[in-house]
Amino acid sequence: MGAGKTTIGKALAHEMGVDFFDLDWYIEDRFHKKIPVIFAEQGESAFRDIERKMLNEVGEFENVVISCGGGTPCFFDNIDFMNSHGEVVYLRAKPSVLKEHLLMGKSQRPLIQGKSPDELIQYIEESLEHRKPFYEKAKHCLDIEVIHTKEEISDYVHKIMDMVKG
Repeated sequence: MGAGKTTIGKALAHEMGVDFFDLDWYIEDRFHKKIPVIFAEQGESAFRDIERKMLNEVGEFENVVISCGGGTPCFFDNIDFMNSHGEVVYLRAKPSVLKEHLLMGKSQRPLIQGKSPDELIQYIEESLEHRKPFYEKAKHCLDIEVIHTKEEISDYVHKIMDMVKG
């Protein structure tokens, strides 16, 4: 959460001339509800089940770039499914970078809603510690810094393209 998956993913898909799918947007479109509403109505467990099913659906699409939520790889066999169906890139960022991106972002994120900046950094650190074993199973890893410009996004896109080629 906050690494730039959607921002970089959209730019990558554009550069490659393929379709882009943000898994959260896909879920919202399919269920006609925002993710925070699904969380509130059904809880995280039910959301993760929906997320898994939708990941399996979009994972079968060809020639696409998919951005998944930060928790997606950590549930069920999702990371193994992802690796078996495509070139998975972990956008690795320090907690300070993630915090900066999250504070710059405009979208509501149910898992961080109402947290103070100190609580946010603590949550990020704890989440990364828990999620790290799953994230590190990705085929590729790219270190991300705070993104301020389109040129920086473009640089990351080209680094990813170089990574997945070779």
